[in-house]
Amino acid sequence: MTIDIMMPFWGDVGLLKIAIDSVLAQTSPRWRLVVIDDRYPGDEHTRYLAAIEDERVDIVVNDRNLGVAANFQRSIDLARSSHVVIMGCDDVLLPSYVERLESLIDCYPEASYIQPGVRVIDGSGAEVLPLADRVKGWYRPPQHGTRTLSGESLALSLLRGNWTYFPSICWRAEDLHRYGFRPEYGVVLDLALQIDIATHGGTLVVDDEVVFLYRRHGASVSSVAAVDGTRFQEERTFLLQAAEACKALGWHRAARAAHRHVSSRLSAASRIPSALRNGDMAGVRELGRHSMGSASDQRRDSSR
Repeated sequence: MTIDIMMPFWGDVGLLKIAIDSVLAQTSPRWRLVVIDDRYPGDEHTRYLAAIEDERVDIVVNDRNLGVAANFQRSIDLARSSHVVIMGCDDVLLPSYVERLESLIDCYPEASYIQPGVRVIDGSGAEVLPLADRVKGWYRPPQHGTRTLSGESLALSLLRGNWTYFPSICWRAEDLHRYGFRPEYGVVLDLALQIDIATHGGTLVVDDEVVFLYRRHGASVSSVAAVDGTRFQEERTFLLQAAEACKALGWHRAARAAHRHVSSRLSAASRIPSALRNGDMAGVRELGRHSMGSASDQRRDSSR
């Protein structure tokens, strides 16, 4: 078995080198790395990529810049193996990542996806635990070791607060091809995919052994969108749709969690000071609207 590691690239070339080096340093040789160059300007990265002498590394250059969501879908289209990771070009695999995932896949061959243990680092590589990741820890299932989640339990856990780290997840390719990423989303597309899997009978395996370093910094799409409020417009649209999907399945606890989206609203409230400092009054209004809930949302919630 080989694990496909897909790595769309647009960003810091120095961090790209660290990310690729972490793949090359895996204790297991059973991986294939596909770097997808999304037409990043300059030639430093192209010279670096061309110099890699490892037959397991493929370089794909897009015909044009596709952006984040389309590159995630392109990663699915280019995958050949039974299991796929869509890794961030600034994240880091610890040397045992592939070896640990192989072991988990052997133990849980029918799992739709696997969330391994993750540690958070900043732009310089130092371990950090900012508020967003402390909140993820609060929502993460409390059991220790390895466990599985499925059905309403999985949906409820994620809709209370998305505690997973998308770039670290290993997906069963069959499920990725079946559901894919919804083109209308740019920030919550990973949560949307997970809810699609949960509502169609899929299973998540959660493991505590830390094998992945997730880089948290302010330049990410979700971080920028969170300050101006556009992230929360998208979250609200998706969560209200998810509430209806769960309600149709009779998953009333998950439906209530999605409809009330308490963690999302608290997150929006925490961003208001940053929007004020930036003088973004439109962002302040949108963040305030989301944190308080729209009038229509409140009326709908009160009727439940």
